[in-house]
Amino acid sequence: MLVPPTDTAVSRGPGASMARGGTLMKIVVIGGTGLIGSKLVTTLGEHGRQALAASPNTGVNTLTGEGLSDALAGASVVVDVANSPSFEDAAVMEFFETSTRNLMAAETTARVGHHVALSVVGTERLAASGYFRAKIVQESLIKKSSIPYSLVHATQFFEFVTRMADAATESGTVRVAPVLFQPIAGEDVAEVVGRTAVGSPLRETLEVAGPEQFRMDEFFHTALAARNDPREVVPDPHARYFGAELSEQTLVPAGPAILGEIRYADWPGRTGK
Repeated sequence: MLVPPTDTAVSRGPGASMARGGTLMKIVVIGGTGLIGSKLVTTLGEHGRQALAASPNTGVNTLTGEGLSDALAGASVVVDVANSPSFEDAAVMEFFETSTRNLMAAETTARVGHHVALSVVGTERLAASGYFRAKIVQESLIKKSSIPYSLVHATQFFEFVTRMADAATESGTVRVAPVLFQPIAGEDVAEVVGRTAVGSPLRETLEVAGPEQFRMDEFFHTALAARNDPREVVPDPHARYFGAELSEQTLVPAGPAILGEIRYADWPGRTGK
């Protein structure tokens, strides 16, 4: 079992692994030029993997199917860390449903042995949000497929702090719910996804979160102050996250989780410089 105890931090560096027949394992990273995908491709490459970054930028489009069959030829593992370019309800549903159907069909043809997908802690508790309804559909399609899978649920990334504050800003005031919040560095997420990809399929979901819990409003007050951002942060129990109201435990793991190593106070990007 890959999942360590709750108080165990991320261990660095996936070990060497071979595909069937003794050849080097080929791992295709869908969304491989994005925030997590690029970190994952770099990490895998540094540890001797044959990691292919697949995205529209490299001629692979899961929404249209363009380039999929060629990219997946000879692949042992496919890791999907892609995100929708639009968060509008209909567009995001179209992206995750169509892309996942196309991807699973191409993987079946290519005889891929392990599908890994990155999703979000609390997805199943956020069905009031169009974005998370689409993620629920994505996960359902993966679970119903004949391809062995592993799902990784991560909490919110440090890298998205400013973007989240901008989305929560009304008339110059950042309104966020005073609930538990456990963000994580993208680097730690990539490490866990990489170790999952080179392991045996879990056929279940594992969760990964940052090493510290905060109150969401207090975290944003501190985070924006570190960036010399003058916006006031106001706790609002009815503030919405991707269109859904939050309860105390919505955004944090419900049970044992892998914890990242990097604390927000030590994260190099926290000041925005």
